[in-house]
Amino acid sequence: MKRRLAREIAVSSLYQMEMNEVTAAEAIEMLMEEARSENEIGAEFVENENTDSYVRELVNGVAERKAAIDDMLQQHLTGWQVDRLSRVDRQVLRLACYEMVFRDDVPHKASINEAIELAKHFGTEESGKFVNGVLGKLMQSLEEVKKDTEAVTETESESETNH
Repeated sequence: MKRRLAREIAVSSLYQMEMNEVTAAEAIEMLMEEARSENEIGAEFVENENTDSYVRELVNGVAERKAAIDDMLQQHLTGWQVDRLSRVDRQVLRLACYEMVFRDDVPHKASINEAIELAKHFGTEESGKFVNGVLGKLMQSLEEVKKDTEAVTETESESETNH
């Protein structure tokens, strides 16, 4: 299975977590099983351990850093609040922000392009344009955002070590 399908399952899992207040593990398992059997997300599913682990890395990564990701997104939203975005746009933006800021194995432009396609797939044509605008602003200040994130992470690590 390719990364696009992994991202589709990840966005769907994040959506399920928010809508149904389930854990990351529950949401992932439900959607992976759906992909294997019913295939309601409309994807060709090929059993692949790498994809399964990639979905889990994405969903858990976003879930663990949700507050930090939402803060980053809020800084790049003009006239919007993160909690007022459509649920689909919010999950797509969270996933792309996570990939751009916390992962080094995905080119930033690939994250943005994938997010636009996911927004169009799950949302509306306008969702794609909106996601592109927000992520474009994030990309312009990405180095600064990453430095701020690293500084916060170091501070948290030091305080945990001192306790």
